[in-house]
Amino acid sequence: MKNLKETIEDARERGVAVGHFNISNIEGLWGIFGAARELGLPVIIGVSEGERDFVGVRQAAALVKSLREEFDYPIFLNADHSYSFERVKEAIDAGFDAVIFDGAKLPTEENIAITKQCVEYARATNPGVLVEAELGYIGTSSKMLDSVPEGVGTDPATLTSPDDAKRFVEETGIDLFAPAIGNIHGMLKNVSNPELDIDRVREISEATGTPLVLHGGSGIRDENFTDAIKAGISIVHINTEIRIAYRDAARDFIAAHPDEIAPYRIMKPSVEAVKAVVLKRLALFNGK
Repeated sequence: MKNLKETIEDARERGVAVGHFNISNIEGLWGIFGAARELGLPVIIGVSEGERDFVGVRQAAALVKSLREEFDYPIFLNADHSYSFERVKEAIDAGFDAVIFDGAKLPTEENIAITKQCVEYARATNPGVLVEAELGYIGTSSKMLDSVPEGVGTDPATLTSPDDAKRFVEETGIDLFAPAIGNIHGMLKNVSNPELDIDRVREISEATGTPLVLHGGSGIRDENFTDAIKAGISIVHINTEIRIAYRDAARDFIAAHPDEIAPYRIMKPSVEAVKAVVLKRLALFNGK
């Protein structure tokens, strides 16, 4: 079985992307894992700081590791959006396969300095852990939005430039790079999210030679996804779409079965709803 680095390299060579899906509980995990197994595709499980606090840092690591070992399956765990070195260190120490330091709101020099600290700790502690960092602010919350988040720019002047990306990657030594290319966290209500700058993706990919990660994938048009993957995106993050599917399925079941009190019965439709979203996205990211 390939490790995460080899899995991403294989995706790059084949012009596809690895799906990254967040969880807050075991229902989400079973839904994502079920979809990945049905399609026979590798998958990354993400847990943000808030999700880690709810699930448990070591508990999340144990859950994903148990699936990988029991089923001999390429399922990996990522510490999504960590805002301090301490939270990155915590995830590395717990046995995560990858970590993200999100210093996108910090001055560039401070972002570089803390990212380097994360890389150095990972290399010294567990060289197999992949370190990702971000340059360019795209918001912070996976939720439904009335408008583009405050502080997020979608015009060319505010997006990550290839030159800045090249410098950032070279100075930090990161394994994965997440640029601002028109993407935003969360989903705009009733309309598609902003268009991605596909030419910029291609230019950043060529400038850095590093696998690129697309955050804020929920709400993006299918054609935008496929074009971005062809241009150099190797990992795509989806969270808001899963949360909506999970909530709606639980709400509808409770409304239809007001006397049901068994959690495993109440939450089963949510598992299936999450699975349906992940099946669709994984198929799209892999040209199936």
